[in-house]
Parts: sequence; structure tokens; C-alpha cells
Amino acid sequence: MILSELIYHIKLLFSKDKEFYVFIYSTTGYLPHDIEIYRLAFVHRSKPIKTAHGSWANNERLEFLGDAIIDSVVAAYLFKQYPEQHEGFLTATRAKIVQRESLNRIGALLKLESHVKAATHSSSHNSYIAGNAVEALVGALYLDRGYEACSHFITRRIIKRYIDIDTLINTEQNFKSRLIEWTQKYRVTIEFELIDTYYDTQNNPVFKTAILLGGIFAADGIGYSKKESHQAASKKAMERIKADSRFREQVLSTASDD
Repeated sequence: MILSELIYHIKLLFSKDKEFYVFIYSTTGYLPHDIEIYRLAFVHRSKPIKTAHGSWANNERLEFLGDAIIDSVVAAYLFKQYPEQHEGFLTATRAKIVQRESLNRIGALLKLESHVKAATHSSSHNSYIAGNAVEALVGALYLDRGYEACSHFITRRIIKRYIDIDTLINTEQNFKSRLIEWTQKYRVTIEFELIDTYYDTQNNPVFKTAILLGGIFAADGIGYSKKESHQAASKKAMERIKADSRFREQVLSTASDD
């Protein structure tokens, strides 16, 4: 350990924020350089904080960043672990790992929700607090320590500890991954379009997503996150493909010959 790191560790012993530093270190395996970015990762939109510049901030931007990084790390991990598997398998398996229910479970196991500052935990939207905190924490780790630290944290402290991929592979696929696999099988294009965003009576954001198959409107769905709206719309689209033969033939007629 170099001298600067030793001095840093000694200072932490006397820091008023020692408990939070230790929590971040025990969770990620990395001591924070910028503790404030980690604090922001646990600020729910229902209880924003005022920044030094006078603006209000919460963890939604970090969620956005962390979501993209998790997708990237999981994709790279599966690509290396399963060199013989096709794209559809990799897409479906990644979707299972990063789906909201999985992230919620991981966030609960990491005990992240106990550190989240929120106005209330009563609404249905707040059932996603733990999963959102996972994404925000990864976003904070990326800004503080970089991509390699995120990769190490996600693969060694999340995937290898809390995810049984072999079991996951054999479980029922989520609706979005099932729909994507169907479109890949029949060479049909798929588009997810965010068509509306509004707020419910508790001021929580609600997202409405439409799905186009071969350029044809298939279904729409709503949710308290974009991912949740994707799942809802995908479920309805799969049901329509099975139940409406005329619609199915219209979509299949757009298939690419490539």
C-alpha cells in the first residue's frame, strides 16, 4: 500500500462518515474517492437534495448511467462465458439478469434500500427502490473509479455471488426477451418507442411504450420505469401474435430476406 493510500485509510478511521465509507467499501470492494457521488446514488427523486450550485438533484441520472454500464458488463461477461451460443441466447440471458425483479432482489441482498433517502415507501413504484439503487451505485462507481472497477464489482460481487446463470437459463424467459427472440427467428424488425410520460397521483413518473413489429403497431404498455413499460407492452404483443393470426401474417410478411 502506497503512503497516500495509508494516510487516506487512517483519516477514514476518524471521519464522521466512516460508517458510510465502510458500507460502500464492503459492498463494492472499493474505497470512495468522492463520497458525495455515492451519497447522491441513494437520493430518491421523492426527496431531492440541494447542490452547492443551488439546483436540486436525485439519483435518476446515475440510474441512467448505471443501467447502461450493467448492460455492457453483463453482455461482455456472457460473450466470454458462452463462446458457442448464438445472439438470441445471449440477448435472452442478459435480459433475465438485468430485469427489474432481478435487480430488486440483488439490491435487497446488498441492503441498499436502508441507505436510500426517500419521502415515502408506500407507493407501488417504490417497490423498485432497491433495484434503482443498484443502477445508481454502479453509475457512481463508474464516475469515481472507472469502467474496470464497475466490471469487477458486477461480475465478482453480483453475478458470481447472487446469480445462478445455469438455473436462470432454464427458467421462463421474460416477455421482452421472448419477443426479441421471436423477431430474430423470423427476421422481423422490432422497435420500442416511448410515446408518453406523465405523473400519477403520487407524482411518480409513468412511462408508456409502443412496440412496432416490422413497422406495424403491435401493442403498448405502461410502467413506473421504461423497462417495466417494455415488459408490459411485450406481454401484450406476444399475446396478440398468438391470438390474432391475421396480425401475425401481416408482421411476418415484413420479414427480411437477408
